[in-house]
Amino acid sequence: MSRNSHGQNKIELLKVGWDRKGIFLDRPNRFIGIVDIDGSPEKVHIHDPGRLEELLYKENEVLLKHVDKPDRKTRWELIASRYENQWVFTNSGYHRRISENIVERIFENAGIRAEVKVGHSRLDFLVEEKGGRKGVEVKGCTLTENGVALFPDAPTERGRKHLQTLMDIIDSEDSAMLMILVFRKDIRCFAPNERTAPRFAEIFKKAVEKGVEVRPMLLEYDGESVWWLGEIGLC
Repeated sequence: MSRNSHGQNKIELLKVGWDRKGIFLDRPNRFIGIVDIDGSPEKVHIHDPGRLEELLYKENEVLLKHVDKPDRKTRWELIASRYENQWVFTNSGYHRRISENIVERIFENAGIRAEVKVGHSRLDFLVEEKGGRKGVEVKGCTLTENGVALFPDAPTERGRKHLQTLMDIIDSEDSAMLMILVFRKDIRCFAPNERTAPRFAEIFKKAVEKGVEVRPMLLEYDGESVWWLGEIGLC
């Protein structure tokens, strides 16, 4: 445990190192980026389906991890991207472990199962407490505007489907929670991205009215570890 810039306690959730810095050049598709590594352009794996346009642009600095697996098409994986004076964690492959550490701290002594099929969807966690069950879905967020964290950064039918599943859980007299992993520090609140994904924003509002608990978690990556800074509210 340490303290953030506001003097509040922050909790180390996961150590994630990197091996090389690079300069981002291009993103030919969702999963591949071209990065200048020591003067040579190389393909790197992007483990995040978001557009990330405010992070993955030409000449921006990125952090990379070397991957030594013979079946991989790329030798490097993107870990984080520079945004002003901070590193923004941009690898959704670690979201499960990060969110699991938070869920275990929030629901101490509860039964927690991962990747549970509920209806036609598969939710990230199902928490079994004395008072009943709680379905938990996790989303990662890196887009912000004027201190507001926004999700998603692209239209998402899958996200709408997950919110509908959370509302269905409430219909069956259980509870539901949407956890937002906000990978940008100094954010004041969270809101659905109405401009980019109006259909998601519409069902988000219905889910909140129905009783789906929305808990945005503020996170920071310092180049060595992912830290949990606390929670922020809805705008």
